[in-house]
Parts: sequence; structure tokens; C-alpha cells
Amino acid sequence: GAAAAAGGVLAAPALAQEAPQINWRLASSFPKSLDTIYGGGEELSQRLSEATDGRFQIQVFSAGEIVPGLDAINAATDGTVECAHSVGYYNWGKDPAFACGADLPFTFSARSKAAFNYHGGGIDNYNAFLEQYNLVSYPGGNTGTQMGGWYRKEINTLADLQGLKMRISGLAGRVVEKLGVVPQQIAGGDIYPSLERGTIDAAEWVGPYDDSKLGFQKVAPYYYYPGFWEGGPTVSFFVNKGQWDSLPENYKSLFRTAAQATDQNMLAKYDYLNPTALKELVGTGAQLRSFSEEILMASYAAANEVYAEVSAENESFKTQYEAMLQFRDDWYLYQQTAEYTFDTFMMIQQRNGGLGQAG
Repeated sequence: GAAAAAGGVLAAPALAQEAPQINWRLASSFPKSLDTIYGGGEELSQRLSEATDGRFQIQVFSAGEIVPGLDAINAATDGTVECAHSVGYYNWGKDPAFACGADLPFTFSARSKAAFNYHGGGIDNYNAFLEQYNLVSYPGGNTGTQMGGWYRKEINTLADLQGLKMRISGLAGRVVEKLGVVPQQIAGGDIYPSLERGTIDAAEWVGPYDDSKLGFQKVAPYYYYPGFWEGGPTVSFFVNKGQWDSLPENYKSLFRTAAQATDQNMLAKYDYLNPTALKELVGTGAQLRSFSEEILMASYAAANEVYAEVSAENESFKTQYEAMLQFRDDWYLYQQTAEYTFDTFMMIQQRNGGLGQAG
């Protein structure tokens, strides 16, 4: 007993040396009202605090509290804050290769994106690019395949896209521009007033749960799917590289673990909340529509044109994009077997009334 007690006394100061008090600020790109996507920053903070008895503290600030939502990544680069929780494509205007760590139209689903990130070199590829911007990044959330947005009128043909002013993020804006759309990058909290005033005709945000909180169906009732530009968008933590390098190794490890847990948990949360939210939206007047084959095919061709153009002028983009293509090819071949066939069978049972209620 005495030996055990002495051991306890000795252990405490040693732990204190290994676990310094770290206090960081995190700039989020999202408004507090979105408990899913903004919540990812809070979840990381909570997990790190709990695991270190409060020694690794990250204070989370919502969009606009320190910097505007679209400037969060730059604030981590220049050291205004130690880290940011954002989506890489918000910075695509600064460098298109920023989009690769977030999402590129017609590439991955959330599941294949995770496979590529954690096992296909995606995270390492992105960090090799980010060094020049004084950043280290780890995935910190995924929404799953997003919806195709809210429109004031139906979009049946390519002609309907001509001159359409649309809030759309990242490289996707450059893709739909080829089809006549006028893209606008607007932070989440500012979309509704723009739609209401008619400064934009359409807006994509995330999916049923988040979209319902922002109330878009009141001003633009036609709700399209799928959001082909975001099959599996990664929300990321961006850490100032100097701050990251100064962390003890055990804190770095904890950060990566907490980020990966947050990454997975955000997807699970969306997957759980979206089915109910979509039913409720349709109940309150949302008009559900699928994009026509014509629009999807033209968008796919436009995306491939954009990738060729950007690859020709940006080596960092080209390197990351080509690594994705290699895995994408294998993934969609494999998907045609187990998962797709199982899901399709279950959907057919549902349509035939065969899923029934339990008991």
C-alpha cells in the first residue's frame, strides 16, 4: 500500500511535465446554429480537453467572431488563430489545389473519401501541398453526398441554367460556369437573405438537416439532388504549422485521434438526421426533383474540362487529382458488387412495400 501511494505521488509531477497547458483558438467557417458542421469544432475541443484533464484547451469561435467564415483558413496561415475548422475549397481562389482536400465534383463518396484519405495517401498529399501555406491539416468531418440545392424555378434542361445566379462553393463554381451559371461564393449565414432579396436565384448548402435550419424552402421551393460537386466533402482542421510543430508528440497523436473520431461522427450524425429532415421538408412544401441526365452528363464533361485546365497550370492540383483518379477507378468497379447490389435490393423491397414495420 505504501509503495502504491508513493508511486501515485511520483507520477503526478512527471505527467505535468509531459502534459503542458496549451490554449488555442479555433476559427470556424460556420455559424453556431448548425450543430452538425459547426459542432465538429466543439467536438474536437471537448475530446482533447477530456483526454488531457483540461490541459489541451481549444476555444471555438464561430464565423465572424474573429474573422469572416471564408477567411478562417488564412487566419490559421498567418497565426491570427492557432487553427481553423473549414472546407479547403473556400480557399480555391487563392490556390485551386486547396479544393483537393475538401471535394472535387464527380470524385468520391464519403466512404471512398475516407478510404483514400486514411489509407490512400490523401492526407499526406494534402499536407505536402499545404506546407507552403504554413499549415497542417487533418479531416474533421464529412456531410455525405450533398443535395443539389434550392431553386426558385424548375431546372429541367441546360437552357434553364443560362444566367442562373447561384451560391455554389469552390471549384464547382468554375464547372457550372461552363454551363451558363453565374456562381457566387457566399458564407452559410448569408445565403438566406441573398435568396430572399433575389440577388441569387439558387443556392446549394449541405443537405436536409442543415438546410431546414436555414429555411430555404420558403423562398426557393425546388430541391434538387444529387449535389454531384460534393459526393463526399471533407471538412478539415487546419493548424498553423509552427503551432503544430511545437506540440508534444502525445498531443499531436491525441489531436489526430480526436479529429478522426470527429470526422466519422459528423458523417454518422448527418446520416442519422437527414432521413427525418427530408421527410419534414417535403411536408412543409419542398418540391423534390432529380437533376436530368442531360444536366448531369454536361456537368460531368464540364468538370473534366476544368480538371484538364487546372492541371495544366497547377502542379500541386495535378499531383493530388491524379492520385484520386487511380483509386476512384478501383472504387466504382468494386462498388458494383457488394454495397450497391445490397442497397439496390433493399430499395426495391421498400418500393414493393416489403420493408414493413417491425413486429
